[in-house]
Amino acid sequence: MTVYQWLIVACAVLLNANDGFDVAAMSFVAANVEREFDLSGSVLGTVISATLVGMAIGALVIGRLADILGRRWTVVGSAVLSTVGMFLAATSQDVVQLGVWRVLTGIGVGGILASITVITSEFSSARWRGLAIGVYTAGYGVGAFLGGMAANGLQTEYGWRSVFFVGASVSVFIVLALAIITPESVQFLLTRRPRYADKALARIAKRVGYDPAKATVAQQVDESAPREASSRLSDLFTRKVIVATLLLWLAFFTVMFGFYFVNSWTPRLMGEAGMSDEQGVYIGMALAIGGTIGSVLYGVIAARIEREKLALAFLVISAIAIIAFVLSTAMLTIAMILGVVVGLLVNGCIAGMYSIAPTRYAASARGTGVGAALAVGRIGAILAPMFGGAMLDAGWTLIMLYASAAVMLLIGAVAVLLLRRIPEVGGAS
Repeated sequence: MTVYQWLIVACAVLLNANDGFDVAAMSFVAANVEREFDLSGSVLGTVISATLVGMAIGALVIGRLADILGRRWTVVGSAVLSTVGMFLAATSQDVVQLGVWRVLTGIGVGGILASITVITSEFSSARWRGLAIGVYTAGYGVGAFLGGMAANGLQTEYGWRSVFFVGASVSVFIVLALAIITPESVQFLLTRRPRYADKALARIAKRVGYDPAKATVAQQVDESAPREASSRLSDLFTRKVIVATLLLWLAFFTVMFGFYFVNSWTPRLMGEAGMSDEQGVYIGMALAIGGTIGSVLYGVIAARIEREKLALAFLVISAIAIIAFVLSTAMLTIAMILGVVVGLLVNGCIAGMYSIAPTRYAASARGTGVGAALAVGRIGAILAPMFGGAMLDAGWTLIMLYASAAVMLLIGAVAVLLLRRIPEVGGAS
């Protein structure tokens, strides 16, 4: 791994941190938004889910475009779209406007994740890919933690809209960094062969030091793939990959349901446990701190242990930890500690899914495959906050709400267990 390769990973970390800041900021300001617009739990859950709706659309549509047009500019364009959405969210005067701008933000974020996940995987060596994906995924926790700090400080002085304004302002600099540093996907250049492919490959070769005629940076090119390979959604349902596709979709759906339920609702639900709004934000920040540790920890261990086996362990232990956490909410200190543990584990689960997904498809369909899996995962992410709000209105207890998230993670564990029995595709290990 050269310095330039780690710079690409650093850009991915910044992008994911921006995602974490934005998504977590909405959960941290939820109490003030709920009061200002006089919302029920169900409506608040829908507003929280608005970003996730956009992320599902962006992951599927822009992930598909990335395989056709290239991944570099779809990443940059998606980042611009996300930034505009965040700025506009800061101007919202009613809940409908806020929901619309959050969808727009989500489309950008979804497009970013579909493309940058593939780029990070491709520009990481086989040995360090697990760590690179883990560090990249850790960006979410860093951003969420900073979102919590911003929410507590800015809301008191300037109101909840200022949190989005600050996030959007920082995002402008991230867009500039992306445009300067992020290269085009080598595997896209080799399989699609756009007119600028030779110059782009030579430029990347000079920066990284490899022979573009023989292999990608990670030496992961599927040499049997046709150079003019086309990418269609139907490629995900061929006899060779259909079972892997369906298992990936189930795993992403359940894992993201559990992840986004815990991260989106926990600060608000701590009020149901008798905590103040400020204490609820602190618990949310504990989740974020744990998330940062967990993603990196997954990456470090993944260099030594099979990815699917490690993801399976994280999923099962996460389910147990979530139940322990909700039973501890009467004791703030213990809840904070267990919040860090839960954040560590559920973010490790996400890192696991991000590292597994690109290995299941050939280079020509990798963006489409990862984008589709993320889109299905976003459906779970969308339903989680809405489910939480509806069940809260229906009188569900905290233990019932969190137990449902734990069950979803266990279902994801079963999907990963079955996925272990299916060989990887195209040498993308």
